[in-house]
Amino acid sequence: MRYAIVTDTYTPDLNGVALTLQTYVAGLRARGHAVEVIRPRPPGAPLSDDDGEASAVRVRGLRLPRYPSLRVGLPIQTRLQAAWRTQRPDAVYVATETLLGGSAIRAARALGIPVVTALHTRFDLYMADYGLRALAPLALAWMRRFHGSADATVVATQALAAWLQAQRIGHAVALPRAVDCAQFDPMRRDPALRAAWGLPPHGLAVIHVGRLAAEKNLPLAIHAFRMVQRQRPEARMVLVGDGPLRDTLAHAHPDLVFAGAQRGEALGRHFASADLFLFPSRSETFGNVVLEAMASGVPQVAFDLGAASEHLVDGLHGARIADDAHGEAAFVAAALRLAQDDAGRAAMAGAGRRAMQRLTPAQVAAELDALLAAPRARVVSVPVRQADRHAHRAA
Repeated sequence: MRYAIVTDTYTPDLNGVALTLQTYVAGLRARGHAVEVIRPRPPGAPLSDDDGEASAVRVRGLRLPRYPSLRVGLPIQTRLQAAWRTQRPDAVYVATETLLGGSAIRAARALGIPVVTALHTRFDLYMADYGLRALAPLALAWMRRFHGSADATVVATQALAAWLQAQRIGHAVALPRAVDCAQFDPMRRDPALRAAWGLPPHGLAVIHVGRLAAEKNLPLAIHAFRMVQRQRPEARMVLVGDGPLRDTLAHAHPDLVFAGAQRGEALGRHFASADLFLFPSRSETFGNVVLEAMASGVPQVAFDLGAASEHLVDGLHGARIADDAHGEAAFVAAALRLAQDDAGRAAMAGAGRRAMQRLTPAQVAAELDALLAAPRARVVSVPVRQADRHAHRAA
């Protein structure tokens, strides 16, 4: 089979969508399929046809405000139609809801090629995070129009599939995510790295991994850490990642460790060297870092959304907090409770690791392959009542 993946972000970009797609491409190629990746040209890269990972078509793009390392691709419908007439893909997977993705959908539809879209980001929630709550209905309208023209829309959880159904957005198919348990492994714990963070041998390392941006709700994680620090003065907080808030946060909290963006083995080492992961985001459609923390043997505090909703068992792998009016206070209380319970965290670490060893990339690639081969056949109805806790966030 021959598949085309259209996206505005891909390796070497460092975000959940790019890393997920890299896993998809590797898995599909391992199954013997040809995969073409259509994406904006990375900064400084030539308009070549090979990115070292898969056959690639690089298109011109515009810089994304506040994220200078990312590009939004320009529409290329005519170019894609000409190329796909010559070398027709069996299916097109559109990963990002942009002008580039929209042009790919129109090109595929003009040629009668099956189209699968993916919903990785709740843009309606992001509007509120950036002070643009009034634009949330427009974001929902765009999502409805974009995904409605596809044969199927991939989401990472059953709850999100139900929310899409309730909102009449696309034809949802829940496709699980995988985690690389070789990259994210408790054995990567590094005493030298912990010492570089300023920790004594038995100190508590509290970590956050992700973009340093408004939608990640970082003030809550920092507040929870400050409360922990009152009880465990030796504790240190490590922020792994980069983003528009880095300078502001570093100026306000000079004692925190800003580790910057980490990749591959280095990211695995940072995760495994931590003792407690705080994930305060309330706008996640999934959150790969939830799985990565569990695979690394790091207990966590996260809201009952996305990956945490489907994979994090409260009290067994960490603390799963209700996404309600009392959520922030409960988040802080859970962080305090876990920070003081060294034996409990050790048990949670082992349980989380064992749970993640069942989510193999090969199994996910097989399910994606089946979806691309027959997208309409994979669409199923999800009980709308599962969407209730997500639907209220869109109001």
